[in-house]
Amino acid sequence: MTGRARTAWNRAAPTLRVERQILRDGVPALACADEVGRGSLSGPVTVGVVVVTADSRSAPQGVRDSKLLSAAERERLAPLIRRWAACWSVGHAEPDEIDRYGIIAALRLAAHRAIAGLTVPPGALLLDGNHDYVTTPAQDTLLGPPAVLEVVPPVRTVVKADLRCAAVAAASILAKTERDAIMTRLHDDHPEYGWAENKGYSAPEHLAALRRLGPTPHHRTSWRLPGVEPVEPAAGRSAGPGVLGDPLLLDDGPLTLDVAG
Repeated sequence: MTGRARTAWNRAAPTLRVERQILRDGVPALACADEVGRGSLSGPVTVGVVVVTADSRSAPQGVRDSKLLSAAERERLAPLIRRWAACWSVGHAEPDEIDRYGIIAALRLAAHRAIAGLTVPPGALLLDGNHDYVTTPAQDTLLGPPAVLEVVPPVRTVVKADLRCAAVAAASILAKTERDAIMTRLHDDHPEYGWAENKGYSAPEHLAALRRLGPTPHHRTSWRLPGVEPVEPAAGRSAGPGVLGDPLLLDDGPLTLDVAG
């Protein structure tokens, strides 16, 4: 996709077209999820979930992928989304869990916690991207985190769902506003790292503080932090990405749709 085409796509308002297609397939309630904080150096990884049904109206005006909105726009939209959704929930996995289990298993743990908090049981789960990080792989039943959900709803994936699916975009806003609030509170105890502004990502102020002061209990110490020797991750787990992120975890693939499972 060219830069011009990507810009035009980003400006287009997401709709419930994909969500309604899945609902028409016989799913009574569809949970739509998105994550934030995957590439952060500190703080939790967070998954937001919004449930829609056949009775759901169009999403509140202005809903977009959280990365395309200002903090003020996200704060304005979050209460509107909570009132609009059939139900919603946000789950987190903490830095020590990321270090212990790895980032993908921690994402799964955050997602399970979010789904467990829903008041309407979903018949299916729609994820942004092309990777199902919610269903527990067989090899993780022993090495991974303790089970939160005994049964995971059938998972469907849509690449760029945060741009095209309104309920996924709404979930991203709830996840982003809640995680940002956590990082702002943590900033009060560790102001040198600038978390109120950078939210734990690899901004120059954050990197300089890491080199000068070392990590806090809120850093992911199994990751390649600047000036910090990484703590060996648990057996069977790989260290997290470096400060520029792990390209294997970045979703910038072609605009394709997979709603078959």
